[in-house]
Amino acid sequence: QDLTIQETALKAAGAEIVRGEKVSGTSRKGRAELETLLQFLREGDVLMVTRLDRLARSLSDLSTIVDDLTKRGCSLKCTEQPVDTGSATGRAFLGMLGVFAQFETEIRKERQAEGIAQAKRKGVYKGRPADHERIATIFDLKRQGIGATEIAKRVGVTRPYVYKVLARQMALPI
Repeated sequence: QDLTIQETALKAAGAEIVRGEKVSGTSRKGRAELETLLQFLREGDVLMVTRLDRLARSLSDLSTIVDDLTKRGCSLKCTEQPVDTGSATGRAFLGMLGVFAQFETEIRKERQAEGIAQAKRKGVYKGRPADHERIATIFDLKRQGIGATEIAKRVGVTRPYVYKVLARQMALPI
């Protein structure tokens, strides 16, 4: 995604400092630039975005951000939507648009899940092929009495993946 159009719009609307990041807005996790920006804001400052979905895609995240801004005496303004938390009308639009942003995210997830299910039925989507060497290493380490957390670190996988591999083996008839 190219941020140039958004950066230009923000500068044209009067933004003095423009920060950007190419991370999904579905969660605040991993959004270092957003966290830096939120820490930088002081009373009377305005956080300006082009659209709400650039800030947050879940109603809870949006609400948390806006509550934090309000408590600190800051406001939120969108350049392409009638949102300005400095006014009653702007706060009303914020609520409505936040609901629609979350709805859009949920619909997109449903469509993606439907597409994956259809591909699986057709035999097109089978997931990643098993890494037999990695699986063997997991079993070797488990036989040595090493715990799942340490196995995950050594093999370079997540702990749930270790449990998944071990559970599959236990389910096989001997």
